[in-house]
Amino acid sequence: MQNIVGIDIGGSHITLAQVDAGKREIISSTYVREHVDAFENKEVIFKAWISAINKVAHDLVKEDLLIGIAMPGPFDYENGISLMRQGKFIDIYQVNIKEELAKRLAISQKQIHFVNDAAAFMEGEVFGGCAQGFNSAFGVTLGTGLGTTFFNGDFAADEDLWDSPFRDSISEDYLATRWFVNHYKELTGEEISGTKDLLDKPTEIQTQMFNDYADSFSEFIVRYVDHYKPEVLVIGGNIAKAYPHFEQRFIQNLTENNINLQVKISAIFEDAAILGAASYALKKRI
Repeated sequence: MQNIVGIDIGGSHITLAQVDAGKREIISSTYVREHVDAFENKEVIFKAWISAINKVAHDLVKEDLLIGIAMPGPFDYENGISLMRQGKFIDIYQVNIKEELAKRLAISQKQIHFVNDAAAFMEGEVFGGCAQGFNSAFGVTLGTGLGTTFFNGDFAADEDLWDSPFRDSISEDYLATRWFVNHYKELTGEEISGTKDLLDKPTEIQTQMFNDYADSFSEFIVRYVDHYKPEVLVIGGNIAKAYPHFEQRFIQNLTENNINLQVKISAIFEDAAILGAASYALKKRI
């Protein structure tokens, strides 16, 4: 059996696990999540990453090891070079991460494959989540930001629609958590941190907020997603957990625009990127 480790690297963490390719699932007993400060220097970051990888892969044969890594952009995914020049990971700008990891783990660079984090989410859902069996799928992650990805039957790609023009601003301003925070304050003068807080508020304000959100989300689908003609729309991120509260209005709006699209909520949420990174590495190896 192929020894695979799927890794999700974010601005504050590294989350990883061994993946059972046959069962298409994470081996939960190997799951590790550790804090990593992306503003630290290169050596501190690499030491934290290597420590976490060794914890997960310590019992695997290095010659047979395959590693898939989901990374935020901008990034040269083919060559494994960070292109993040400001903010997080500034100290590893233009560093060949594939080369560094291979050297420190004593494995070949050919055993390491990088994929965009949004695309990894979609790869994971196709491989072992709610999009199994579909020939095409569009994925939207709704949370602190807006992620968009399209699976064309072979690979998922980051569609990078977060800053696409929308009303008087960009799409992310209307679809991410900050919209709920800002809109709630406009309507009530009070503060919430997101949809979880909203669910504790009176039904009337909940309904208004979720209806407004459904209108924005469906407008985004009509404008930017429909032309992909996906077989299924997969929704992930924290806001997806509140989908039942805006589902009816959202589907109604799509239907009025002659869009009959299957909608599925992420089956694996946080684990999707780990599973997707691993499955992407498997495909690239083949």
